[in-house]
Amino acid sequence: MGRAFEYRRAAKEKRWGKMSRLFPRLAKAITMAAKEGGEDPDTNSALRTAIANAKAQNMPKDNIDRAIKRASGNDAATYVEVNYEGKGPHGVLVFVECATDNTTRTVANVKSYFNKTGGQIVPTGSLEFMFDRKAVFEIAKPEDFDAEEWELELIDAGLEDIEDHDESVYIYGDYTDFGTLSTALEERGVEVKNASLKRYPTTDVEFDEEQTAEIEKLLDKLDDDDDVQAVFTNMA
Repeated sequence: MGRAFEYRRAAKEKRWGKMSRLFPRLAKAITMAAKEGGEDPDTNSALRTAIANAKAQNMPKDNIDRAIKRASGNDAATYVEVNYEGKGPHGVLVFVECATDNTTRTVANVKSYFNKTGGQIVPTGSLEFMFDRKAVFEIAKPEDFDAEEWELELIDAGLEDIEDHDESVYIYGDYTDFGTLSTALEERGVEVKNASLKRYPTTDVEFDEEQTAEIEKLLDKLDDDDDVQAVFTNMA
């Protein structure tokens, strides 16, 4: 697949493997869900999802419990979700999702990352049409899994596509159908390994190895910021 592919894969694995950054983000998602919908996962589907995602990443139970309790503390921070859009090196499109208790700090930091790597922030909404937002669920593959049967049973819940892999099944739907798909999967009693809202570029763009290395510098800076929850690009 070429050196460029290997570089991208190694760089992404490096980012994804940063547990020191991942656990705080998972904890923040748990705290936000608990503060908004209550601390009982049985009555708070968003919290159930956040906890399931944390467990899938081997986050210790004590960390999860602390994140839930933090929502009711007197010193609990109030987080808001904000998005930033920009063009990075070589015109790569970058969509940044953040959760922050200080938007002034966050926007200043994000702007500086783009500026330092030859990119720039663009007005909010400029890239919305360049990405499709999808609800994505990874579930443990049932022994008797039948793709056609699942398609028929989940289509009314918003299923758009289903992918059968060795040990997992990936289920896709429009982001507006996240709740109905989540409920439908819960009713089937399957193990949800991960559930999230992701942005997929409508068109992928290829970059050579040198360009990719420069783009990765921006992505690494964004990934190292505690306020950044997720980063999406149109890099193939």
